[in-house]
Amino acid sequence: MIGRLRGQLLEKRPPQILVDVSGVGYEVDVPMSTFCNLPAEGAEVTLFTHLVVREDAQLLYGFATGAERAAFRELIKISGVGPRIALAILSGLSPEKLSEAVESGETAPLIRVPGIGKKTAERLVLELKGKLAGSAIVTGLFAAAGATEASSHNADILSALLALGYSEREAKAAMKGLPPEASVSDGIRLALKALAR
Repeated sequence: MIGRLRGQLLEKRPPQILVDVSGVGYEVDVPMSTFCNLPAEGAEVTLFTHLVVREDAQLLYGFATGAERAAFRELIKISGVGPRIALAILSGLSPEKLSEAVESGETAPLIRVPGIGKKTAERLVLELKGKLAGSAIVTGLFAAAGATEASSHNADILSALLALGYSEREAKAAMKGLPPEASVSDGIRLALKALAR
């Protein structure tokens, strides 16, 4: 599985981009929320990725934040929602807004997304309830920081702690003492040590 790419942004052709990583060009489909925040061609870019392997193709999807990727992964688990529809949803709604709509049972924001009808929106709300809370928390905590590497690390550390069953309050408290230069694995290890005290 290719989980992350960092390289030179060679081309931008919505919704696809081409990223050169050590001489290998990766074609990556991205939601418009990510596309609009990309640097100029020739600059370095870092993306969280999800690889879809089909019988006839291997498709790579990229996201500016771990929260976007987490929401994408939850969306494509739903019957009838493929990667293209998931990208369309994330192009129109941030993970935080999607989570708010799902938790409040509002279908209107989803119906406004091209390709989503009333029945699909109702099914999305029903099946996603309770599954996007972690994504919304991550987005809310780190929206101001953008897609910098440090905030990406913090988002991944928080996601990991939430996935391990710790509450948002416990996770945030454990992360307060982390050094800003800590890698994801070091950050998780240090946070778990703090939680074990």
